[in-house]
Amino acid sequence: MYESVLVPTDGNRRMPRVIEDAVSLAALCNGTVHALHAVDDAAYASIPEEARDVVRERLREDGEDATRQVAKHAIDSGVDVVREVRTGPPAHVIVSYAVENDVDLIVMGTNGRTGYERYLLGSVAERVVRSAPMAVMTIDLDGDTDAVGVIEEGLPAAIDADRTGDRTDDEQIE
Repeated sequence: MYESVLVPTDGNRRMPRVIEDAVSLAALCNGTVHALHAVDDAAYASIPEEARDVVRERLREDGEDATRQVAKHAIDSGVDVVREVRTGPPAHVIVSYAVENDVDLIVMGTNGRTGYERYLLGSVAERVVRSAPMAVMTIDLDGDTDAVGVIEEGLPAAIDADRTGDRTDDEQIE
């Protein structure tokens, strides 16, 4: 079902919740977690050119730290993991990586911006949801819902039904 789960991470202090849910899903499906960080080159475009290399390197180091956090949790849970840091617009980097690596599911956090702030800043999660050709699970970093707890209840039956084709029309609708 979800043999390849991508966790795009920005190192946000609330990411452990997303990481835990993604790793749990991958573990349930005997899958692999892909930890990805996008260094947004637009973030340092206004910095004087002589300082850009230093800033770029620092942002890459932050990305390595962020993906290392995902990898540690995956390894501690017995889940295979792949780490990568890429440069570019985050939504584009995430979707491109997912397509190139045949990812089945992207699990990412969302900060829940609304109104004017969302209009001005946009939402990486929203752009990924709208453009990714695979499933995307967003987890509200401000909320308290345990996504995996909800999914675990129905996942074994869904996997069995998918393997055997024993679903009725009513079961497919529910």
